[in-house]
Amino acid sequence: MRSLKRSWIRFLKWQERSREPGLSALLLIEVTLIFLIIPLASIGRMPDFVLPAMFILFVLAMLVVTSRSRFAAAVVVIAVVLSPAGAFVHAEHPSSFTEWLNLLARLLALSAVSVVIARAAFGPGRVTLHRVQGAVVLYLNIALVFVTLYRFLNTLVPDAFHGLPPAGSEYGSGAALLYFSFSTLTTVGYGDITPVYPLARNLASLEAVIGQLFPATLLARLISLEIEHRRQSKSD
Repeated sequence: MRSLKRSWIRFLKWQERSREPGLSALLLIEVTLIFLIIPLASIGRMPDFVLPAMFILFVLAMLVVTSRSRFAAAVVVIAVVLSPAGAFVHAEHPSSFTEWLNLLARLLALSAVSVVIARAAFGPGRVTLHRVQGAVVLYLNIALVFVTLYRFLNTLVPDAFHGLPPAGSEYGSGAALLYFSFSTLTTVGYGDITPVYPLARNLASLEAVIGQLFPATLLARLISLEIEHRRQSKSD
């Protein structure tokens, strides 16, 4: 019984020590995937094993970050099981259902990780590097969530976006929607890909609003936390 208790205490200490390194790894992996691996893989300039390997590392980093929350970790595990299963079945028997299953699994995993990170980034406490890293990951996750929603909508309505390359062509639909999502989130809007379906327009508008409000809200929250921490330090 004592050995079990000691093992549990060691596991809790490992969770505490690995959370910040796990978040740093998650940020590094996510940035590499978004801005290097996926674009190069979409034009065939990346070995086939690199993208799956990076996704495995991405999942492991998500599990480390969410390990303190049993519910969030369970959601990530379920999503990890559903996504490859949906992708495999879709490759053998393409259908809207298998495509939705794959997209839903990704959305669940991203949502679970984002909720855990949002609590750490906006919760009470001193402003640390961990909190800043969490805010950056959360900002990137917002774009990835909208990529999933755009792909889901594009599956339902094939002509929801104008200028979207067909799947399999240069910058296939996944990479193109990733580019569209970030250009919308940052309100750059080059205009080469445009939403034409009403729901697609509404989603793009929502993403643009979130992209503008998030940095301002985050900055205000971090400043208020730092001021509160300094006041408590002086009072002590």
